Amino acid sequence: MDDELWDASLVPTGAVVSEPAGLDDIPDEPADSDPQGGGPTLGAALEAILMVVDEPVPEMTLAQVLERPTHEVSTALRALAAEYTQAGRGFDLREVAGGWRFYTRADCAALVERFVRDGQQTRLTQAALETLAVVAYRQPVSRARVAAVRGVNSDGVMRTLVARGLVEEAGTDPESQAVLYRTSSYFLERLGLKDIGELPELAPFLPDDVENLEENTK
Repeated sequence: MDDELWDASLVPTGAVVSEPAGLDDIPDEPADSDPQGGGPTLGAALEAILMVVDEPVPEMTLAQVLERPTHEVSTALRALAAEYTQAGRGFDLREVAGGWRFYTRADCAALVERFVRDGQQTRLTQAALETLAVVAYRQPVSRARVAAVRGVNSDGVMRTLVARGLVEEAGTDPESQAVLYRTSSYFLERLGLKDIGELPELAPFLPDDVENLEENTK
């Protein structure tokens, strides 16, 4: 348990969506009512589905299941996210890794962390965090290059990250034929990111000789 990824603010049941659509943006008839009559509203249907998912669901998938136009589903999702934020609910609806899912609201993270952990440590080890960071910022990258950056063999840690679904194979290097690795969609989900482009700038924290170390491994 000491090397598992943990972020209480990303426990399934909440999140914040940038510039959310207002409630008034949901079309009155098609998006907020059942055209057949007697059924759940689009918002209620979305809540019911997202309450049981174990990974972010794309808007297109939701639209297909609910048999509604994708733009209506997109508008309804953003309106729900805005509603939860305005009401100060304990959960958020967040768009991450190409889909939507409920997450615990950030200001409730400490309470959820206390409940889930119950005194147990569930973070990644320092070695795993270092390796994951190298893969995230240098992907696609081989094990040899990861080892060069860290200055220590990382094969065991890499296998652990792959087993946990945070890292995946991304083909082979055309020159060395070494297996390349990249972060997975699960990695984006756990960090609450839409894509790798949302990672913070790392250059100021890297050692000056990183490029030289990598060149020596080619």
